[in-house]
Amino acid sequence: MSQLTAPEEISISEFVSNVESGRYELVVLGKNSQQARGRLVGSGAGEGRFDHVADYVPGYEEQLTALLEEELPGSWDVDSEPPGFWSVFISIIPWLFLFGFMIFVFMQMQGGGSRVMQFGRSRAKLVGKEQPRVTFDDVAGLTEAKEELAEIRDFLANPDRYRQMGAKIPKGVLLYGPPGTGKTLLAKAVAGEAGVPFFSISGSDFVEMFVGVGAARVRDLFDQAKQHAPAIVFIDEIDAVGRHRGAGLGGGHDEREQTLNQLLVELDGFEGNAGVIVMAATNRPDILDPALLRPGRFDRQIVVDAPDIEGRE
Repeated sequence: MSQLTAPEEISISEFVSNVESGRYELVVLGKNSQQARGRLVGSGAGEGRFDHVADYVPGYEEQLTALLEEELPGSWDVDSEPPGFWSVFISIIPWLFLFGFMIFVFMQMQGGGSRVMQFGRSRAKLVGKEQPRVTFDDVAGLTEAKEELAEIRDFLANPDRYRQMGAKIPKGVLLYGPPGTGKTLLAKAVAGEAGVPFFSISGSDFVEMFVGVGAARVRDLFDQAKQHAPAIVFIDEIDAVGRHRGAGLGGGHDEREQTLNQLLVELDGFEGNAGVIVMAATNRPDILDPALLRPGRFDRQIVVDAPDIEGRE
């Protein structure tokens, strides 16, 4: 066979038969290609050239090696040719995925507004001083509730005067009553009358499927409020996160309890001159955890009923 002629492709069974009949003077197995090459006795093929080539399935190497060791001892070898393109590509695919993921995470960290890094950010809406304000005049009726909240308004409007007097202002105010009676509007009116920032969030916005996210959002909310002090933090439907502990099962329950625990920590952590008042609203005060209603937390509780006939006028 000419040295320039490509080797003839034969089946692996025919190749094995040639080995057993002693037709090859040299056999080389491909280490990565699952291919056997044979040079016929007296063929005249030059160095590195072969007459036959046969493909075999992975796992057949051991059987083929045993045959060559028996039939052609010292006349066969394993070629350490470099792996093919696809073999290399497949082997590095996991590393490519890992590298791509690391780049993705790095880019998210650089771009602080990304959703991936925003799980722990509070979803509270801020009503600033420059935005249109709600006042007590916008709240129909509810005279008794407005009178009780006037003290909170005065403290936020003139905190220095209250500090000099040594007056003790409640850290938390709980508004409770039937739905639609104006609890949220009352809280906005206190902020509007005092001219301070108003952070509003629903209790359900704290709780997520990921454990620890709710607690992180509580910390972030109070950090923002302290930066804008004096300010009001209003938590609507607080029963969504402040329900009596031990009243449920499962991971979502654990997440809610962690969020409630963090809320209690933040309420306890406020100093008297922090300038932040926490207000909350609920339709179901009976299901709230007793720890929320202890002195130093939501120690001021105000009933907000539907306005009477005079108030509706």
